[in-house]
Formats: sequence, structure tokens, C-alpha cells
Amino acid sequence: MQDSNSAPKDELFPELLNKARLGDIAAQEAICQQYERQVRIVARVLLGPQLRAQLDSTDLMQSVHHSMLLGIKDQRFDIASPDKLVALACTLARRKVARKWRLHRRQVRLGTVTGDSSYIASTLSAIANPHSGPAEIAEFNDQLAKLCESLNDVERKMLEMRLDGYTTGEVAESLDIHPVAIRVRWTRLRQRLQAAGIFADWL
Repeated sequence: MQDSNSAPKDELFPELLNKARLGDIAAQEAICQQYERQVRIVARVLLGPQLRAQLDSTDLMQSVHHSMLLGIKDQRFDIASPDKLVALACTLARRKVARKWRLHRRQVRLGTVTGDSSYIASTLSAIANPHSGPAEIAEFNDQLAKLCESLNDVERKMLEMRLDGYTTGEVAESLDIHPVAIRVRWTRLRQRLQAAGIFADWL
């Protein structure tokens, strides 16, 4: 007969989750340990030079722990397996980075929207450059510059406004475009940025 200690991890997960929900400290620590490695990887990828001064990986991890444990306690999350737990934790981390970036851009907003592709390229590179070697960085920045130069005027202005912290409603009003149409454009822009290896959850 198989005892509980040798049971598969997925079979023990509901019991572990319930203990964490009821305030068991050991269970909460075990829950957090299951996604820490993946969230640290996400943090390293998403936190570019400009954001590291505002939010380091340790702070991000603690914020994810807080949100996760609070959501588990309040039964706001549907977490049926360890894999879903990890996926949710990574999603929380991405959303927190995106919110921090929007706040940061509002605080340092440069002023009038100009649609300058070089500004957009340099800003995106600062927050999303995933490379470490000089040759890789140069190649990435060249690809990014070409991508930004391929944008039309509306797309360029949309990106710059978003980088400066404007909401979708504010962008739509400023450009006199229906918010639904703006959302469609965001989706297309997000796909193009992600194809170029750029974190785009802030769109």
C-alpha cells in the first residue's frame, strides 16, 4: 500500500493547497517554493536596466508571494495542479512588471508625443534587451530599429504614448480612434514585438 509520503506530487497538491489556504506556514512555504525558480527566470528576462532601479527581482518575488498567498486564502484562484500554480505565478510577475513600467513612464513622461522611432527603439531596448554580449546587443538593437522604422505614424504614436504611460482610452481620444480599433491595433503590435523577442505585456 502506498503511503502519503510516496504519493505522486499532483495527488498531494490539493491537500497542500488547502493547508496553505488555512494558514499553515509550512504549506505556504512549500507552495511558494514550487514556482520560485520560474518566476526568477521571468524576472531576469523582464526587468531591464531602467526598471531594475525601481523594482529588483527580490521585491518582485515578494510581491508575487503576497498576491499568490492572499489569492489562495480568499479562494480567488483556480489552481488545480502544480503546473497551473507555476503558470499563474509567472502571469502575476509579468503583470506586476507591466504595471511598474507604466507607473515609471508616467513619472518620467517626457512631454509631447513626437512619434520619434529612435526614441521608441532606445526605450524598448532599455526595458527588453535579453542579450548580454556586445555583438548580440548590437544585432538586437539593429533589428529593433528596423522594426520601429517599419511602423506607420499611428502605430508609432500609439507606442510612444503607451511608453509614456497613457491608457488605451487616452490614446484613443488623442488619436481620435475608437477604443475597440485601438485594442485591435495593440494586439497586432504586441504580436510584432513578441516576434522580435520583446516583452510586450505593458501594451
